Amino acid sequence: MTTGVIQSTTTKTACPYCGVGCGIKVEASADGAVTLRGDTEHPANFGRLCSKGSALGETIGLEGRLLQPLIRGKPASWDTALDTIARAFSDAIAQHGPDSVAFYGSGQLLTEDYYVLNKLAKGFAGTANIDTNSRLCMASSVAGHTRAFGSDTVPGNYADLEAADLLVLAGSNAAWCHPVLHQRMLAAKAADPRKRIVVIDPRRTATCEGADLHLPLRPGSDAALFNGLLTHLAKGGHTAGAFVADHTTGSGAALASAGSADAAVVAEACGLEPAAVGQFFEWFATTPKVVTLYSQGINQSSSGTDKVNAIINCHLLTGRIGHPGMGPFSLTGQPNAMGGREVGGLANQLAAHMDLGNGAHRALVQRFWQAPRVAQKAGLKAVELFEAIGAGRIKAVWILSTNPLVSLPEADRARAALAACDFVAVSDCMRHTDTTRHAHVLLPAAAWGEKNGTVTNSERRISRQRAFLPAPGEAKPDWWAVCAVAKRMGFGAAFEFATPAAIFREHAALSGFENNGTRDFDISGLAAITDAGYEALAPVQWPLTGAAPQGQPRLFGDGRFFTPDRKARFIAVTPRPPVQAPSAAFPLVLNTARVRDHWHTMTRTGKSPRLSGHVFEPFAQLHPRDAQALGLADRALARVSTACGTMVARVQVSPDQQPGSLCVPMHWTGEFSREGRVNPLVNAVVDPVSGQPESKQTPARVAPFAPAWQGFCLSRSPVSTQDLDWWVQGLAAEHQRTEMAGDSLPADWDAFARALMGAPAQGAAWVAYRDALARRYRFAAVRDGQLEACIFIGPDHALAPREWLGGLFLKDRLSDDDRASLLAGRPRAASEDTGPVVCSCFGVGRNVIARAIGEGCGSVAAVGDLLKAGTNCGSCRPEIGRMVGKMRAGV
Repeated sequence: MTTGVIQSTTTKTACPYCGVGCGIKVEASADGAVTLRGDTEHPANFGRLCSKGSALGETIGLEGRLLQPLIRGKPASWDTALDTIARAFSDAIAQHGPDSVAFYGSGQLLTEDYYVLNKLAKGFAGTANIDTNSRLCMASSVAGHTRAFGSDTVPGNYADLEAADLLVLAGSNAAWCHPVLHQRMLAAKAADPRKRIVVIDPRRTATCEGADLHLPLRPGSDAALFNGLLTHLAKGGHTAGAFVADHTTGSGAALASAGSADAAVVAEACGLEPAAVGQFFEWFATTPKVVTLYSQGINQSSSGTDKVNAIINCHLLTGRIGHPGMGPFSLTGQPNAMGGREVGGLANQLAAHMDLGNGAHRALVQRFWQAPRVAQKAGLKAVELFEAIGAGRIKAVWILSTNPLVSLPEADRARAALAACDFVAVSDCMRHTDTTRHAHVLLPAAAWGEKNGTVTNSERRISRQRAFLPAPGEAKPDWWAVCAVAKRMGFGAAFEFATPAAIFREHAALSGFENNGTRDFDISGLAAITDAGYEALAPVQWPLTGAAPQGQPRLFGDGRFFTPDRKARFIAVTPRPPVQAPSAAFPLVLNTARVRDHWHTMTRTGKSPRLSGHVFEPFAQLHPRDAQALGLADRALARVSTACGTMVARVQVSPDQQPGSLCVPMHWTGEFSREGRVNPLVNAVVDPVSGQPESKQTPARVAPFAPAWQGFCLSRSPVSTQDLDWWVQGLAAEHQRTEMAGDSLPADWDAFARALMGAPAQGAAWVAYRDALARRYRFAAVRDGQLEACIFIGPDHALAPREWLGGLFLKDRLSDDDRASLLAGRPRAASEDTGPVVCSCFGVGRNVIARAIGEGCGSVAAVGDLLKAGTNCGSCRPEIGRMVGKMRAGV
């Protein structure tokens, strides 16, 4: 027997972030150490990981975890908690009918979790009031696919990105939101410079840095642009006549609706240069292999479904669908948004891509499930579901693996609704979120790394998520909790699943039940998979049947779709303006977006210090012209207001932003900030077809927020934010960072500092600098020679470099020079200030990169060779490229 050797196991799993669905190899040692890297054999990423995926090992700690069931905040047994949920739902159904209860899920759920939840709701509780946060990001794609193809089908796969000669990215900042795919696109272009990339986006994003053409169209004018393209294709004879005649219907009506506008007229409608529009039209017309990739900039609109169909129309007219390097391609936002759609997770769907409005489908599912009843009509979609909760029509709701009080539009209305609901159950892995605060019953869910199941990525590829950690405390998988409640509601026979593999087998069997090729989603080839086969399941694309056991990379290449006549449908699209237009009171257009290194509501990425280094605070990005007119300086604080609410954000003045618009990221929550949530400001206008909210076009105004003081605190221990008027918190290496501001000056700054620090301040030696006239104060607490905390206060944001001060926390003992530098508020040498993080993967700061460029690194590749920055996930390469360009130009 060998001693002193720590055995480790290697587990292949899938990333829990975006819809790219990257494969990961995890090595877990017996001592609890976990290391991970990209899986070179996974066809989604071939070993690449983005900054978020690379930092997953930093997010699996138990800090903040919910480890036991709670009833009204007090510990309870699982039996008691499950009994309470089952009784509340059963009583509501008995007294008020099935539609008095609701469920709200998430693309973070595994397919097996989603399947049993949907089965319970639609087949046994008898309500279709089950929706998901996928409604907020993908519903318009689902509706557009269904209208055109008769099914929610993504036709192509990631290999088409290399095969295409023209990639069109519409409403997609892939460089930040799908960085592994974006790097794949850039690599293909580098290998063949004849390939072109076009970006259609009101903002100049990081994705534009690798593009041949950027079309900064007027917000909301996407349908006009693609209608114009459709007209151009028809006028120029760039059509696939035989394909259109034999395999589609409705082209005449679509062309008539598109009109006869030329590039110049389209350019005026979209606020673009005619030459740029003409160039795009010509490239699309004369390039046979075109893939159009689109995401939230298209979907999150009151006319999102029409925009999706305007894109699909152009591919149908040219026959560019179902073949290598051709087709419309929806980039999914969440790791299992696609899997949720497969099991009918949206309120208007049935399992296995069946239609809730189709009586034959309802009867089929009822027979298969042997269900006492199947919901007879579509349920309430996300926004209207929470409106129904607020109106008292929903008496009991169960929310799983999502934080809707941050992500929903008009989120404060949703918060008030949940606060007034008779009964709220929440399943989550975190104890404190904006949503868990309103739970009557709180269930501890197993998190990524602790649970087993499957997810489906944007290219229809099913991958296994496998456990490599034991579930901590009393945490349980979501499928187990759902089945346990279903049994207590009297539905035990239908929910006797012992493993996720058993659920998957039923899911696969339903997909093939009475299918015979009439439905797109069919994985019946896996219906008899053994537990061992399920454990070993390699990534595979659906459909996967007995006739095609290896899966199918593309659909529609044979010209057959899933409409009743098997022909694709052109959809006549009439561009519509936003429901709410700017006005004198709210003259700007608010667009919500994502930052590079954070994910959704930060419950996972907020635990990684390096992921907060690139963008620490919520910001409001404005064009210089608007900022000047409003009296807003870069890095100042501003109050953003709409008819729905207000927030405070750091001003970011940038020519990347279109005049008349502002952009605010959506990640910050009540757990990480005060007045930092943007979705309370977003109007709850929705697309009439898909029910997806218009998150990109809320009329807004911005005004200076001028507090009496601003400051920050870096501390090894948590600080109290109770008495702060504005604050943002996050983790950094070895310390917590708090940015803060106050409306009035404290009478005693020493007392303020000690109250902020609380118990950790006791017993520490304090070093202080005060200049009351200039309103500048500096405090440092030192214990046993180490920096315990420091606080810097001033009249504005121009304070000491946070990155330099953070480095002092890494020292075993402060030198006399360090202490003097603390009081002076500046480092002894410029080299000590690394600057804000640019490369999260390797922790390389802006000042370090700037020095390297100044010393001769004249390209992104040269910077990477010297510093490694940009050599892993590549998502920082556009920013490094900009720095190189500006410094070489002397800007």
